[in-house]
Amino acid sequence: MQAAHDRQKSYSDLKRKPMEFQVGDKVMLKVSPWKGVVRFGKRGKLNTRYIGPFKVLERVGDVAYKLDLPEELSRVHNTFHVSNLKKCHADEPLAVPLDGLHFDDKLYFVEEPVKIVDGEVNRLKRSQIPLVKVRWNSKRGPEFTW
Repeated sequence: MQAAHDRQKSYSDLKRKPMEFQVGDKVMLKVSPWKGVVRFGKRGKLNTRYIGPFKVLERVGDVAYKLDLPEELSRVHNTFHVSNLKKCHADEPLAVPLDGLHFDDKLYFVEEPVKIVDGEVNRLKRSQIPLVKVRWNSKRGPEFTW
């Protein structure tokens, strides 16, 4: 039994790397795609995986860290397991600031449509499906979706 346990541990340890952060480091926070948590931008598969960067305030125990979250994320607890954090290697000017983003009461990102750019009607057998191309207001620049 112990041999099987050791073998499984050795396989699992191949995928793991020890992660430790110092107070003051910048980290990215992993965003869960499940309902009831913060979502930014696209929904589902194209959802943003990490948000941030956030500053590490202190280490809590062996595997948890307390982060300096902005006021917009005040509903989210500020202590996270190390598996939900990733070291931020990007420059500060490249990060999208959270101050210009709008959230609803369920902490979903609110995108504002600017105008309807184009429209067409697709035919599917006997039915007609109207499609509209919309320009959205986004921090990354203008985005268009059908």
